[in-house]
Amino acid sequence: MRRLTLGLLLLRAAGILALLLLLWNPVTSRAVSGGDRPLVLLDASLSMAGRGSVWRAALDTARALARGGVIWRFGDRVAAFDSTPPGDGASRLAPGLEAAAARGGPIVIVSDGEITDRAALPADLLRQARLVVLARPAFFDAFIAGVEGPRRVEATDTIRLKVSYGTAGKGEGGRGMRGTIVVSTEGRRLASQVVTLPDSGVLSAELALPASRIPHPGWSTLDVRLEGVSDSEPRDDARAFVLEVSPQPAAVLLAAPPSWESRFLARTLGDVARLPLRAYVQAEAGRWRDAATLAPVADAVVRRAAQQARLVALVGDPATLVGLAAPLSGALLVWPTSGGRDGDWYVGPPPASPLAGYLAGIPWDSLPPASAVADLPADTTAVPVLQAQLARRGVSRPVAVLSERRGQRRVTLTATGLWRWGFRGGASDVAYRTLVGVLTDWLLGGEAGRGERFVPVTYEVANGLPLVWRWTGKSGPEDAVLTLRGPTGARTDTLHFDAGGHAELRLAPGTHRYAAAGGGDRGLVAVEAYSDEWRPALPALATQPGLGGARRESLTLRDRWWLFAIAIAAFAAEWAWRRRQGLP
Repeated sequence: MRRLTLGLLLLRAAGILALLLLLWNPVTSRAVSGGDRPLVLLDASLSMAGRGSVWRAALDTARALARGGVIWRFGDRVAAFDSTPPGDGASRLAPGLEAAAARGGPIVIVSDGEITDRAALPADLLRQARLVVLARPAFFDAFIAGVEGPRRVEATDTIRLKVSYGTAGKGEGGRGMRGTIVVSTEGRRLASQVVTLPDSGVLSAELALPASRIPHPGWSTLDVRLEGVSDSEPRDDARAFVLEVSPQPAAVLLAAPPSWESRFLARTLGDVARLPLRAYVQAEAGRWRDAATLAPVADAVVRRAAQQARLVALVGDPATLVGLAAPLSGALLVWPTSGGRDGDWYVGPPPASPLAGYLAGIPWDSLPPASAVADLPADTTAVPVLQAQLARRGVSRPVAVLSERRGQRRVTLTATGLWRWGFRGGASDVAYRTLVGVLTDWLLGGEAGRGERFVPVTYEVANGLPLVWRWTGKSGPEDAVLTLRGPTGARTDTLHFDAGGHAELRLAPGTHRYAAAGGGDRGLVAVEAYSDEWRPALPALATQPGLGGARRESLTLRDRWWLFAIAIAAFAAEWAWRRRQGLP
């Protein structure tokens, strides 16, 4: 009689074990070399050339590690390699690291470790890369962190600046050190204040100076400098602040009572009209206050400012607005915010009007609804500009109308809650700015923004960062040719606006006056010697060997062909053996 043998049992066990392993299919990983020559990411931010510069050592290290391979510079942007001194005003590693990982192969990072986007770095990519950190030596530094203040003022105004200052690092510099903040322009000292520096961190001080001290009207640059402090890095001891002094009366906004509508209108009106804007609020009946400082203001002062202004915006209670509007001769923007019919009022595409073409590009269906609409007084000469429907049904009601009597232009807005457009941001904010800009332009007879098609997003920018410009024209964005006059003379450049209406331009440190060819676009911008990169900072990265430039590849047991071969061979051998022994 034939019987089972130990060999048959071993073959059966081997086959079953192989099948079980294939069903389980565990995952393992292994290092896979991406090439012999690594891609080297070289930090080209200004900190590499700051106090205790490590640029020359980093350059030599990158060349030695690349072994004739590829080197990329990173900082504010990712660029091809060159040996020129670093000039980027930020240390952002994430874009370069992700681009290098997509290219494949070993990655080596050479930096001083002062990376600003450490939290945004993918942990798996950073773990695989080799890090070579050449840390800067510690030093003491005092600096001006920032300057805030009004962008446009009248010659009779008082300019109030908020100056942030502080210290960082270690070294010579002790507790209770004092310094002097000095404000000057064109070599003329305008104001100063003695301050006590903190042991570390940032404090702020307020300085006030009359605008009449500025030598001439128009755009000027204030130099805000920290003096009397001995530190190791003088390039961050001063900041620039650009402002415009206007000899003409300002735009005035009167809010009675103040509301979100008046707050958003004041912010946007001062931006798009590009005029000195004064805002007064009446939180208590018959008592006016300055909207910026909440200081009490005499009724006569408010009325005189409104009478002298070219543009007056009246926002609030209709009963109060009627009394304010009567003696005014400038252009009027009247916006009652009470007494309307509540509901979800959706503003739709504009009807035929002189401004319809300028408002046609607004995505009306994506805008939040107004919360109420007030009734308009009967006026056969008024031209409706915008209309709204309650819950998108029924008859449309005008919510913005234009009128002109005895040479005085007037816009009346009756929809409450349009501030939500500006609050939401994105396309809604653009729609809000467009609406206010178009209405302001009509009120001033085409003088709003003085015919400007684009404006700087910020008038000052730190060393090594680009100036950003925003398109504000009534037509779509288009390229603009600029003539710039700066410390190195005159130059011509072109602003290339993207679909979102933004363009960038990199300039050398200094004050630059710009003028557009064939347009009223002119002004002043400043590129500071200051940079956050000059200040000492703790390294966010540390030297690590990485994975030798290798990447990890995941493998499963089903990816190994020999395991299938073992299972097939074991069952086939068992079958053959059983047949020879006559077993079933």
